[in-house]
Amino acid sequence: MRAMAQLVDFWQHIPEHINPAFLEIGSFQLRYYGFMYLVAFSVVYLLVIHRIRDEKFEYSKETIQDYIVWAVAALLIGARLGYVLFYNLEYYAAHPLSIIFPFDLSDGFRFVGLSGLSYHGGLVGIILVSILFFRRHKINFWRFADLFCPAIPLGYTFGRIGNFLNGELYGRVTDVWWGMYFPLDTLHALRHPSQLYEAFFEGIVLFAVLWNVRKKAYFKGILFSLYLIGYGTVRFCIEFFRQPDPQVGLVAGLFSMGQVLCLVMIIFGIAVMGIKKRQGGAA
Repeated sequence: MRAMAQLVDFWQHIPEHINPAFLEIGSFQLRYYGFMYLVAFSVVYLLVIHRIRDEKFEYSKETIQDYIVWAVAALLIGARLGYVLFYNLEYYAAHPLSIIFPFDLSDGFRFVGLSGLSYHGGLVGIILVSILFFRRHKINFWRFADLFCPAIPLGYTFGRIGNFLNGELYGRVTDVWWGMYFPLDTLHALRHPSQLYEAFFEGIVLFAVLWNVRKKAYFKGILFSLYLIGYGTVRFCIEFFRQPDPQVGLVAGLFSMGQVLCLVMIIFGIAVMGIKKRQGGAA
């Protein structure tokens, strides 16, 4: 029993022993969070290239590389603007420079980065830039989206691990033994490690489902719509364990902002599936 208690205690305090920065030069820090994003993009790229070779997609490696450059830029811009609009519009309306300026001038000149990204804003950014990219290169949106969607969740897994290593986006207060103490939590309470829940369910589980479905001949757009529905559903459920953003709280006293956006995402995914199914997968 003592050994088990020691193991549980070790587990609960893991985040407190993690230094989120693996390189520090003066006030500049290179964090695991950013490194994990590079890993995530690399994983998605390698899986897509594997599908092109294994499943005989007609796209070249150069086209994929060109698209990823567009997508990464759209993801970062969309995620940032999404956070501003959905989660903290009042603050950024009063401090617009903080949206894009990663330095703090209140006490000298310090690099503080850009805090706050929204997954749903990033998704909107990618969809919009994808439409422009596909029109420019005369690429079918639905077939290309179905190429990428099974790979995205596994990349997303590393993004959530990055959140965990950064000690952010932790869960609500709990008394379960697998809860953890996070150094950024001013209450120093035992909390759900919701980042790990998301990494597993939104990442690994959703990846396994989509990767298994990918070769079945249904209709164009099926994987895109399943991704929207699957991610939205899993994220909606996990949000019950995740600490809501303090400046937003619960919308109508019921749901977090993430859950509201996930409901929109699910409805959109169901609509896409219904439309594409009736069309028989046509462009």
